Amino acid sequence: MLVLVAPGQGAQTPGFLTEWLDLPGAGERVAAWSDAIGLDLVHYGTKADADAIRDTAVAQPLLVAAGLLSASALGDVAPGAVAGHSVGEITAAALAGVLDDSAALSLVRKRGLAMADAAATTETGMAALLGGDPATTVAHLEKLGLTPANINGAGQIVAAGTKEQLAALEADKPEGVRKVVVLKVAGAFHTHHMGPAVDTLAKAAEALTPGDPKVTYVSNKDGKAVATGAEVLRRLVGQVANPVRWDLCMETFKELGVTALLEVCPGGTLTGLAKRALPGVKTLALKTPADLDAARELVAEHA
Repeated sequence: MLVLVAPGQGAQTPGFLTEWLDLPGAGERVAAWSDAIGLDLVHYGTKADADAIRDTAVAQPLLVAAGLLSASALGDVAPGAVAGHSVGEITAAALAGVLDDSAALSLVRKRGLAMADAAATTETGMAALLGGDPATTVAHLEKLGLTPANINGAGQIVAAGTKEQLAALEADKPEGVRKVVVLKVAGAFHTHHMGPAVDTLAKAAEALTPGDPKVTYVSNKDGKAVATGAEVLRRLVGQVANPVRWDLCMETFKELGVTALLEVCPGGTLTGLAKRALPGVKTLALKTPADLDAARELVAEHA
C-alpha cells in the first residue's frame, strides 16, 4: 500500500522548480496557474533567492504548485492514502480529488496572504527541537510560553512563539534535546497568533464546493481518516491555528498497512521522518525529475 505525502513550509529552496519546468507542458501549466492567482510562480521557483521564497504569501502557493506538478509527472497513480504536512494538506486535498488544482491554488494563495498578514502583527517564528522525551519537551515549551505547533514524531517537535520566547528556548533547551534549529518560516504558524487567518480562510472556503476524497485522506488534526470533502475543508480552515500532529498521521499509516511512502516535490523532510518512525516502509522523495523513474517503480510495486 502506497501513501502519497506533501511537505509543508520550509521545504522550499532557491531554484527548486527549475528542472521541473523543463518537462513537456510544465512551464505553460505553471504560467497559467501564476496568472490565475496573481503570483509569478515561475520566477519564484527558479530565480528568486531564499529570502524571497521564505515569504509566507509566496512559499505556500509555490509548494502546492510544485507538489501538484510533480505528482502529475508521475502519470496515473492510485495511492492507498494521501496526507500533507501543514500547507501540504491542501496539496493532499487536490491529490485526493477534494479540490481541483484551480481551487487548491486559489485557496492556498488566500491562506498564504492571510497568514502573512497575521504574522506581521507580532515578530514570531518557529524552531525544530531534535531529540528528547516528548512529554518533557512539551512541558518545557509551555513553561516558556511556546506552543508545540508541530509534533512530528521520530524525535522532532517544532516550537512556535515570539522571537523573545524562541531566544529563551535556545538559551534553555529542554532536557535531552540535542539541537534547536530555527526554521525558514516567517511566523508562529499553528498557534493562536494565526487566529485572524482562520476567519479569512473560512470566508474563502464558503465559495468552494469540495468533493469527497477518492482515496483515504489522513488529517493533521488527529491523524484520522476523513470521509467527506466538507469535513476536509473545515479542517483545512481550522488547521492554520491548531497544532500539526504528524506523529499521529504516521501512526495511522502503520494501522493502514502502508508499505511505501512517496513524497512529492520538494521532497525530503517527511521522507526523513518516515525513515526513523516507519521501519520497513520503503520511502522515496521527489526532488528533481531524475527521481521520476524510481518513483514510478515504487508506484508500480506498491500502489
